[in-house]
Amino acid sequence: MTSRPELQAPPEIFYNDDEARKYTSSSRIIEIQAKLSERALELLALRSDGVPRLLLDIGCGSGLSGETLTENGHQWIGLDISQSMLDVALEREVEGDLVLGDMGQGLGLRPGVIDGAISISAVQWLCNADKSSHEPRIRLKAFFGSLYRCLARGARAVLQVYPGNLAQRELILGFAMRAGFSGGIVVDYPHSTKSRKEYLVLTCGPPSLSSAAPRGKDEDGDSCSDEDSSGDEDNQSVCISDRHRPRKKQKLNKKMKGREWVLRKKEQMRRKGNAVPANTKYTARKRKARF
Repeated sequence: MTSRPELQAPPEIFYNDDEARKYTSSSRIIEIQAKLSERALELLALRSDGVPRLLLDIGCGSGLSGETLTENGHQWIGLDISQSMLDVALEREVEGDLVLGDMGQGLGLRPGVIDGAISISAVQWLCNADKSSHEPRIRLKAFFGSLYRCLARGARAVLQVYPGNLAQRELILGFAMRAGFSGGIVVDYPHSTKSRKEYLVLTCGPPSLSSAAPRGKDEDGDSCSDEDSSGDEDNQSVCISDRHRPRKKQKLNKKMKGREWVLRKKEQMRRKGNAVPANTKYTARKRKARF
């Protein structure tokens, strides 16, 4: 079994010219990307009024997921860190505007201009420190903060992720909540090892009472009920009610120094020639909390 790409090399190195062309020419990859993109677009829950939206494709690669956005009548901006992937996208003459950039340093878009955002298999790369200057927590904070700012109020972001473990899932979700998003994780095919997919569905701003929380799909393609996933904590959608800001660490009260320690320190200061007040019965005596 091959190891995960994010564990082998940084994305701009792993997806070189050869890997980018190999990735884009694979019929299996094309099919998977199309299905994931269609599902992400479905979870965006855009209004079906015939008006094209401006969407953001984070980690767009060679534009496979962007083609789904184009087919559905939307305009899009694609961001990726791999120059080789973007070169292939240009050769394929995709309809979107392409931007070379590192999402871990922020998206650099104007506030409130994006109507929705999707990302397919990209955000989990932020959990790895590929350089000595990389700190996953700082990069996740920069990413989600800039994503929140560029989205229009009430817009959604759907991020399909492959977290390496439970700690990575909690780390990603935690920084999304800190940025101001509401939402949670939607799991499709929760009881399938091979087909299981996780989507982080985020709304810019507080949750709306009129918008129902999306549900994951089961093996039959139907929506999972709460009873179906109640037996597995990892498979449950994380609701907004589960949000909480981390409590500040309470400082531990250091033990007070005793009289002997104070007298010893005062004697040391006198030996150094410093002017030290004379010892009295009040020296090092603990004051009362109030008079």
